[in-house]
Amino acid sequence: MTTKQEFPDEALSAMAILWRRKALEGDLHARGIAHELETELRRRAGARFTNYDALDLRPLEMRAARVRWWRFWQGR
Repeated sequence: MTTKQEFPDEALSAMAILWRRKALEGDLHARGIAHELETELRRRAGARFTNYDALDLRPLEMRAARVRWWRFWQGR
């Protein structure tokens, strides 16, 4: 049996498109197969990782409270 790692990028891309079309037509298992093929394509392409330094991971209590813009007109 041939694994997805043995296919060239062009064939893998064509298969992913085919399975994605089948998923859109209502095939229940096609979405999972298309996802696996697309994941392999992203792995090969060296998809960039998320820059976690840019995310605000502090707890809600430590984040600055948002200023509500409508308070200006309500007169507080």
